[in-house]
Amino acid sequence: MTVLAGARVFDPETGETRRADVRLDGSRIAEVGLGLDGERVDCTGGLLLPGLIDCHVHVAFPRPEPLPRSARVLEAVPVLRGLLARGITTVRDAWGADAGVKHALRSGWIAGPDLLVSLRQLGPTGGLGDSWEPPAGAVDHYGDPSLPDPLFDGPDAARAAVRRMVRAGADWIKVGAGGALRSIREGVDVRPTDDELAALVDEAARCGRDVLAHAHTSAAVVSAARAGARSIEHGTFLDDDAVAAMARAWYVPTLSPSSDSEFAEPHRRSLRRAVEAGVRIAAGSDLAPRPHVDLTTELRLLAAVLGEAAALKAATSEAARLLRLDDDRGRVEPGLRADLVLLDGTDLDVTDLPGRIRAVWHDGAAVPVTSP
Repeated sequence: MTVLAGARVFDPETGETRRADVRLDGSRIAEVGLGLDGERVDCTGGLLLPGLIDCHVHVAFPRPEPLPRSARVLEAVPVLRGLLARGITTVRDAWGADAGVKHALRSGWIAGPDLLVSLRQLGPTGGLGDSWEPPAGAVDHYGDPSLPDPLFDGPDAARAAVRRMVRAGADWIKVGAGGALRSIREGVDVRPTDDELAALVDEAARCGRDVLAHAHTSAAVVSAARAGARSIEHGTFLDDDAVAAMARAWYVPTLSPSSDSEFAEPHRRSLRRAVEAGVRIAAGSDLAPRPHVDLTTELRLLAAVLGEAAALKAATSEAARLLRLDDDRGRVEPGLRADLVLLDGTDLDVTDLPGRIRAVWHDGAAVPVTSP
């Protein structure tokens, strides 16, 4: 058995660290304590974190230039490899990756984090999932049978859209409860009705799936949360009604894409409002914008509002709870998955996580870590 010896171990539930050795038995953590026996890996002067979890990525979005559809999937290969090298061991893809990418990772054809897929973002005609352009009309930039038609109009059609995603291998159901920021700015925020959202969430539950909801405005957040969405993504403009509606949901704020825009401060205010109301926070980077940002950027932005310990909790134990994986990962405890990140230094500073990463273990196996 391998023993990771000499580090301090971070407990995301308390926000504290303690000196401990961690013994690995294959893909699992066997024991956490002092003076453990085994083949020792010297981790002195370092901090062991649970493997990081990003609840909102887009590893296979189309590029802006016209390219064959294979480019979308092939670009995901280095993106996934880079995420794992930076200690991100589990991700939930929120639109773009299909079940084939997940199969390739599971089969060892490519390297990367564990992947949960939602395939497409469901929505009504004219909503965010509707690829339509004035010069050409309906244009499907995905155009792939493994990513089924996401559009629905009416509750029955919403149920059918969920069934199409489940048939194609979706782990989660993604819905556009409101439009993109650009659409909101232009006054064309087409949203599903409450009846459509209720039918969609109910059908997802009947199929054993949870729903994540893209929602920037308070109106979209209220509708999605009241319908039973498990997580609200973005939430750029929250008011008291929206925060109250999220009492049973998780908030995945995805601060990174708006961090250099006019929406940055309203977005931070929304996060502060949610935290003060006790809303559960899980971390997600919204990886799609290029050049790619990832969870290490998001953690720095979250820490500026939440503090370092709470930001790391959002990317470990709380993210695992959201994804219903908390009996398997998200903490450094016996019996859980041996997904671990070793940082240089023992403090919780997340200003430059890529520069601090010393080693990564995924499912008990050491991961090649390249210099940032």
